[in-house]
Order: sequence, then structure tokens, then C-alpha cells
Amino acid sequence: QVQLMESGGGLVQPGGSLRLSCAASRSIFSFYSMDWYRQAQGKQRELVAGISSGGSTNYADSVKGRFTISRDNAKNTMYLQMNSLKPEDTAVYYCRATPLSQVVYYWGQGTQVTVSS
Repeated sequence: QVQLMESGGGLVQPGGSLRLSCAASRSIFSFYSMDWYRQAQGKQRELVAGISSGGSTNYADSVKGRFTISRDNAKNTMYLQMNSLKPEDTAVYYCRATPLSQVVYYWGQGTQVTVSS
């Protein structure tokens, strides 16, 4: 079992930056693939970025060049650095963890990101 907690969300102006964090409760963090999802009001949840246990990354086309996903296994924490934020980035951002040994997903409670002038 693993518990996830997102932090770092808030209100920011267009063009600004935020760094989201996802802290995991378990020391087996390095054996998990990690993802950031977001869900805007009235829209379906979508994948923003992912990082494997080996460090490979992938991004949605809408955030490529602006967002960077990373992980610090020693701290059991994943990050999403968000630069050049746009109003369309406004959403609740969720952390997801997937263990290598099981087909199961663990989700955090989400953190609100609002980009508005």
C-alpha cells in the first residue's frame, strides 16, 4: 500500500511557474512508475506527464517544452515543474503511482492549479 499527497498548487498569472510535489508514504517508491494527471472543470482527466522507475519520461503534447517531470527516490517524491503556464493549464492535478509488480494504481487527492490574470 502507498499513500500519495500532492502539494504546490495555487493561483498564478499566465506565464508564471509552479512546482508540484507528490510525496509517497512508502520506501519502495523507486519501484513505481509515476504519472501526473489533471482534470479541468467539466472535462475528463488527462495524462500530463509520466516517469518510469528507470527515469524515462513522456509528456502530453500540450505541455511539452513547458513542464518537466522528475523524481527523487531518496525522498520518495515526484515533481512537476510547470513553466510558462497558460489559463488552459487550470485544473486539479493528481499524482498516480503504479508498482512494477502489480497492475494497480494509487492516486493522491489532488492539488488545484489556477492560471488566471
